[in-house]
Amino acid sequence: MNVRRSVAALAISAALCATAAPAATAATAASAASAASADDGKRPEGLYGTKDPKFDGVWRQSLALLAQDSVGVKPAASAVDWLAGQQCADGGFAAYRAATGKACDPKKGEFTDATGAAIQALAAVGGRSSAVEKGIGWLKRSQNEDGGWGMNPGGTSDANSTSVAVGAFAAAGMDPMEVASAASGKTPYDALLGLQLDCSAKAGQRGAFAYTSGKGKPAANDLATVSAALATRGSGFAFDPVGKDDDKKPELLACEGGGDADRAPEDASEAALAYLSTTMSDNGMHLKSTTPGADKAQPDFGATADAIMALAAGEHSAAAARPLQWLQGKDSGAAAWAKGDPGALAKLVLAAHAAGGDPRHFGDVDLVQQLNATGPKPVEDQASEKKSAKDDDNGGTSSVWWIVGSCAVAGMGIGFLLSGRKRQQL
Repeated sequence: MNVRRSVAALAISAALCATAAPAATAATAASAASAASADDGKRPEGLYGTKDPKFDGVWRQSLALLAQDSVGVKPAASAVDWLAGQQCADGGFAAYRAATGKACDPKKGEFTDATGAAIQALAAVGGRSSAVEKGIGWLKRSQNEDGGWGMNPGGTSDANSTSVAVGAFAAAGMDPMEVASAASGKTPYDALLGLQLDCSAKAGQRGAFAYTSGKGKPAANDLATVSAALATRGSGFAFDPVGKDDDKKPELLACEGGGDADRAPEDASEAALAYLSTTMSDNGMHLKSTTPGADKAQPDFGATADAIMALAAGEHSAAAARPLQWLQGKDSGAAAWAKGDPGALAKLVLAAHAAGGDPRHFGDVDLVQQLNATGPKPVEDQASEKKSAKDDDNGGTSSVWWIVGSCAVAGMGIGFLLSGRKRQQL
């Protein structure tokens, strides 16, 4: 009787296999097709983010790749290909090129910031030495006589663009101090230090940087200051954390003795960090900015993240930890600000990593997971999914192979029935 029941069970199992396996396979294929078509019409293949990339495509892509690389995530090949494919024939980068077959406008269409960020990202992920070399060549040709860079070639040097360029040279393994203008011999640091507010400024603004030189007295600019503080350390957006520093505080600009004209780049960075630390302490451990139409200044999450990176690069990890703690707090609004925005998420990842935090546990948010979800799946995520599907005996793709295995057992006869049931229990 038991044997007959076993034979009957095998017959039923075989019948189920004939129908269930194709159905399961079809369901899995349909799911894969749905996932593959999820991005159709939303963004170019390989690009992070769904918002119009017209003004920030290259910038946000570069930050996303840098952030992923900094935490050990290997970006998808399509993401790297997309960024490299945006490069103009002369080595520069535009903010975004919808038609990469169309020639770039070297006077208006190419930007120092986009080029500098792209070089940093391509140098970090590796395998794109030719693109990096071409980009470095473009920056060298675009350098101003004062040693700095403007937003466009030939534009007035500003702290932000010059700082991104410095980061590009550092990422390419070059000493920014040796990148001198062919016309004057001046370096990027000559341009940057010329924008720092010195001892003639008000005490509360000494050490800050102006965005650019202009008529009248230079004005302290927090965005320019965080950029220049990092660049005068010879660093780009991504670097290895330096560890604890026993709560060493940044040193104020030395004005005793009546002069500070011979400041070294590191001294300039220290003075900028001292200004930033004081400003953030006065604002509740973050930087603020006033947007057009706003009644009052609001938290500037991006600038605060940049300040954290600058403090960490200057080996002030304890000073960096306090604004990082504020960013991670539920009441700050930083996680909500960054959600779905690859550039913003990348900045928070880079800041947390630089200050020795864990971007995967940013408060109760996994920033790395959120960043990865804004673009093509990274290589290791794909590999992890394959491993998970192979090892998982419950649901998903593995259920298809369980059914196939059951079919094989059914065809082998009663002798393997008990073995098959035993395997199913394990």
